[in-house]
Amino acid sequence: METHRPPTNFESKVYDALQLIPKGKVTTYGRLGKYIDCASPRAIGQALKRNPFAPDTPCHRVVSSDLKIGGFSGRNEGEPVLRKRRLLENEGVVFRENGTISRDCCYQFDE
Repeated sequence: METHRPPTNFESKVYDALQLIPKGKVTTYGRLGKYIDCASPRAIGQALKRNPFAPDTPCHRVVSSDLKIGGFSGRNEGEPVLRKRRLLENEGVVFRENGTISRDCCYQFDE
């Protein structure tokens, strides 16, 4: 059983960066990592999995580098991933026929 704990400094950096991504946009694990100076997309994913502030801190706006939806809530398939897609679609993120996200919906932290 997981115990609740306050976010680490690293996790707080991740959550602060998420607040910059507007509705209708996504970023990738790698771009988010580059923005906060972290070379490990897996570490980013673990922080997102532990996000105690969701959905106000929008971890669902982070996707794989190939613009596929990626994981959600520690899962790579099934209902959590479908829920992530619904959240993104409800915010205006556009999915292409092949299931990838339109590049027009990509957020660049240096914009």
